[in-house]
Amino acid sequence: MADWYAFWLIAPISILSAGAMVLARNAVHAALLLIVNFFTLAVFFLILGSSFLFVVQIIVYAGAIMVLFLFVIMLLGVDRPVPLTERIRGQRWIATVLGLALVLEIGLAVRLGLGLSTGKVPDFSRVNAGGNVRALARVLFNSYFFPFEVTSILLTVAAIGAMLHGRRNIAEEETVDTAVGETAT
Repeated sequence: MADWYAFWLIAPISILSAGAMVLARNAVHAALLLIVNFFTLAVFFLILGSSFLFVVQIIVYAGAIMVLFLFVIMLLGVDRPVPLTERIRGQRWIATVLGLALVLEIGLAVRLGLGLSTGKVPDFSRVNAGGNVRALARVLFNSYFFPFEVTSILLTVAAIGAMLHGRRNIAEEETVDTAVGETAT
């Protein structure tokens, strides 16, 4: 019964933080709201009895990934004004139509999925022999080892690329600022 109380306490926080994150105009506020959402997801994993995913969610996502996001945001700068005009004509209408299509698709998938369900839960005792962590390690480091390592290399290259792309040359910026100031006067 305590699981239900915890769920109904955390679920609105999760939904509100996700909505506020999407609607936030400031990148730092959006990143902090994403951290709140990651913590609520961690609590959901704990409610479901997956303590390993609870810890991984907090350490990896709320810790490491969000520190990387905040680092990139600070590196790129948040002091630049954000233009409020649409760059692509009809972007808002296209996004609305695609959002409604996604909601319709999810609704149909849930509706059809409930109709096809037999109500029987599969037996995971043989797969999880020795515990969830051991079963996850067996799958991850046997058949998915190469894709796992390729993904880690791609993420490392993407992080280095973001840092190099966001790096500013102060001398060039001062030259541009001076040239703009002189032409304005």
